[in-house]
Amino acid sequence: MNLKMLIVGSFFTNCYVVWCNKTKEAIIIDPGFDRQSEAEKVLNVLKGMELKVKFVVDTHGHPDHTCGNGVVKAATGASILIHELDASMLGEGGKNLTVLFGFRVVSSIADGFLKDSDVVRFGEVVLRILHTPGHSPGSISLVGEGCVFTGDTLFAGSIGRVDLPGGSGENILRSLRERLAVLPDTFVVYPGHGSESTIGEEKRSNPFLQRGFDVSLLR
Repeated sequence: MNLKMLIVGSFFTNCYVVWCNKTKEAIIIDPGFDRQSEAEKVLNVLKGMELKVKFVVDTHGHPDHTCGNGVVKAATGASILIHELDASMLGEGGKNLTVLFGFRVVSSIADGFLKDSDVVRFGEVVLRILHTPGHSPGSISLVGEGCVFTGDTLFAGSIGRVDLPGGSGENILRSLRERLAVLPDTFVVYPGHGSESTIGEEKRSNPFLQRGFDVSLLR
């Protein structure tokens, strides 16, 4: 598996192009851009690497991760995948949220829905879906060989906010402790914003993963 991270959008979202080196099949995770210049930056990577995009995978439905869905689909023919609990945030159903975030483009609707333990295959690469709710009801993480893409569930030294509609402090701590912290310490964490980390580093230094953290502080 190979990947390239591009920082896009006014929220500095990490958009990942991930591909199989043997077959050149690829996915794009979280295309959170609404400007043509940023779309071209991503599409130029695809062209330069001669990649065929099979899927766009949204780690959750917030527009800073999804507003480029339609551009990528139109340019590549890729199918848009998201957890069904966040699917209502795409298309016209997500228009109010898009305006709230300050974006100009509403994402296309999903072509398919993901659930816990599903796999996303492209070429010889397989990513397993973990349902990690809390930042949003349908937040997911994608587990690969030695790595995990955590969206806005886990950041280096922090976590995603839980005060947006559908957010839950209890759920995000459960996702962190029962779903992500049990992965091997050596796993690289590729978050939705900010720098990469490892599971081991987050268990040692991230206050939200410490046993004594009080969930009431997230309410």
